[in-house]
Amino acid sequence: MREWWIHVGLICIPLVAVYLHIPPPQLSTALQKWHGAGKVFHFRGFKIFYRDSLGALGSSDVIILLHGFPTSSYDWSKIWDPLTQRFHRVIALDFLGFGFSDKPRPHKYSIFEQASVVEALVAHLGLSNQRVNLVSHDYGDTVALELLYRSDQNRTGRLTLNSLCLSNGGLFPETHHPRLLQMLLKDSSFLAPILTRLTNFVIFQKGILQYINQRLKHRERWVGALTSTYVPLHMIYGPLDPVNPHPQFIRLYQKLVQRSTVTILDEHISHYPQLEDPTGFLNAYFNFIHSF
Repeated sequence: MREWWIHVGLICIPLVAVYLHIPPPQLSTALQKWHGAGKVFHFRGFKIFYRDSLGALGSSDVIILLHGFPTSSYDWSKIWDPLTQRFHRVIALDFLGFGFSDKPRPHKYSIFEQASVVEALVAHLGLSNQRVNLVSHDYGDTVALELLYRSDQNRTGRLTLNSLCLSNGGLFPETHHPRLLQMLLKDSSFLAPILTRLTNFVIFQKGILQYINQRLKHRERWVGALTSTYVPLHMIYGPLDPVNPHPQFIRLYQKLVQRSTVTILDEHISHYPQLEDPTGFLNAYFNFIHSF
């Protein structure tokens, strides 16, 4: 019951802010620094923000980080510097509609388009023939599965994957429990058009939340890629996650994805393990990357 009132509050706050013409808050110093270190490239006429840091000398390894909903590449800020000490290049982007990237409206957002954004960035950076390591979270997990599918099917423009590490994504519709706010928006309820009309927060558009329905529609394609691939796989999981609850989610993952290794972090770690426990996340990832 308390959660229901929390979500009502989260819905009402932006509406009241718009009614009172309260401007959005200024960027923090940390976000300004993150933005200042980034660049943009153009994808089908839209600006896509990305970070690309040169790191370890003597290494040719490339890592690409895919963020979740409804956030941005800044989700990786706490593990960025340690990754640059291990990898030659560390790359992250803000998906179309997120963070510092363009937010077209109206627009039919899709996982397929976001995967194409990643492929276009890799081509833009001249890395099309480079084996890359993917690390993803939440929404980014589903984008990663589409990239995995394309790679295994030898699609034109595909990435050449060296490894894939997933974290706390709703891979299986049957174990995914979206929050009330997500459900209200994705199902075209009466609140969705109100939020869309009255706020400038494009992230609330129902179109961008259709990824939940896309996961159900394309389950066979994406879960099939996960269960059949020979790309090295790892799952880093925060067990206190209310969206992908323990133990149902991880039991199903281990049952279906038997080639994957798994790290379950401390019991107090929830949906954002890379932010809540960056040291544990990094230790798990480095153990995985050094295992093959």
